[in-house]
Amino acid sequence: MSFTLQAQESYAKLEKNRNIQAKELIHELNETKDTLILRSNKKINGLYSINKDYSRELDFYINDTSFKLPLNKLSVGKHVMVAVQSPKRIVFVIRILKEIPEIEPIKLTTKDIIATESEKALVLKNN
Repeated sequence: MSFTLQAQESYAKLEKNRNIQAKELIHELNETKDTLILRSNKKINGLYSINKDYSRELDFYINDTSFKLPLNKLSVGKHVMVAVQSPKRIVFVIRILKEIPEIEPIKLTTKDIIATESEKALVLKNN
């Protein structure tokens, strides 16, 4: 008898660049696998993706040492990602396995906001 236990399915799969020259760029997915995280000691100048139709789906100017990309911005399928660290181009692949739902912001009403008297006084003082 055989059975398979399946946990929460992943939204995406990352195929890292294992080249020694790409080791300076940390590229990984977060725990829920719905966000790409880039970190480096050197500046990341930009990031773009080429989708299965060979067109650029995303193109970001970053100019920072870290960046988070929500993967719900990408269509389902294979995406070749190119991180630019001039003069290098670090290439890796992200496969979007299924649609990633967008998280809607929580809307609060004045009834939902509870503040202490000292917090209210601080707000009034700063205004």
